[in-house]
Amino acid sequence: MTEDEILAALRLQAVPNIGDVTAKKLIAHCGSPTAVFKDKIQQLLKIEGIGRMTLKELYHPSYADDAEQEYDFIRKNNLGVSYFMEQDYPELLKHCVDGPVLLFHNGNIDLKNKHIISVVGTRNITSYGTAFCETFIEDIAPLDPIIVSGFAYGVDITIQKMAMEHGLQTISCLAHGLNQIYPKVHKKYVARIEKHGGFLTEFWSTSNPDRENFLKRNRIIAGMSEATVVIESAEKGGSLVTADLANGYHRDVFAVPGRTSDKFSKGCNDLIKKQQAQMLTSAAELVYLLDWELEQKKPKSPLQKQLFVALDETEKSIHSYLQQHGKQLLDTIALECKLPVFQASSILLTMEMKGVVRPWPGKLFEAI
Repeated sequence: MTEDEILAALRLQAVPNIGDVTAKKLIAHCGSPTAVFKDKIQQLLKIEGIGRMTLKELYHPSYADDAEQEYDFIRKNNLGVSYFMEQDYPELLKHCVDGPVLLFHNGNIDLKNKHIISVVGTRNITSYGTAFCETFIEDIAPLDPIIVSGFAYGVDITIQKMAMEHGLQTISCLAHGLNQIYPKVHKKYVARIEKHGGFLTEFWSTSNPDRENFLKRNRIIAGMSEATVVIESAEKGGSLVTADLANGYHRDVFAVPGRTSDKFSKGCNDLIKKQQAQMLTSAAELVYLLDWELEQKKPKSPLQKQLFVALDETEKSIHSYLQQHGKQLLDTIALECKLPVFQASSILLTMEMKGVVRPWPGKLFEAI
């Protein structure tokens, strides 16, 4: 994207009454951001849903000055800019009608050939939520997904720290410009996150972490990911908003169940009860339900079969069955070994980590 096009897109963002949906309509009609400002207002008024009040301040020079100032900030800080029609823009977010026209980012974000999962939840994470985060990341790490979250207290920073510990990329979606960090106490994680992913926002350097910005930010978290996982939530909270947005984008939503007496499991339990999320008790269930193929992603350190691997009785039963019958479908393994499919999937993932089974396309597995 050329400098002139970035400046024109920034200028569109600055104009009151022109949000992302309207800006995209204008760009689609005119062909590019710069073309919008070259067209006559009479032509723009022919666009469905656009009236004079919307375009009232389109040509005001002050917004061009604002765009210049923000572009100076972008250049001075060597920030990345992703335009919604270009390759480096998150692919799934392109299909969200209200996705931002521009995204600003820093760090080492690489979205190519990556599964992307958003993980959100309460700021008041419990030991139960922390333990699930740890197990979930440990089990899903061999598939090398990108973990997206909001860099907030609780579940957000917990899942992002664990992602980094396992060498995964993690992206923090911010509700303010890249000139500041909120919450300030999380500044100590900035360098690590920039090394293992980065920060992403639609907000200018003039934006503060206001409440409405967090709600707006949540659509990016939901929209750029294949699935959203909610780990602990009270009856009300921002993570439930993210789950609702993900459902609106027709993405998979998962919720970790908890005891009915637990305050910070009520939101998750309600999502499951109302069929607004699928129940999630292990990473293997997510892998199975999203139909990911394990062999397409290689572990960062090759797993070698050990001479003496500790298997529990159920794992021994599955391994013995596969040794006798060769490659078998997940559903067949579950049936023959008298296990629920989700449990068999979880156990097979663990066994694959131990190097005693090998996955194949089509949910087939064989003993090694």
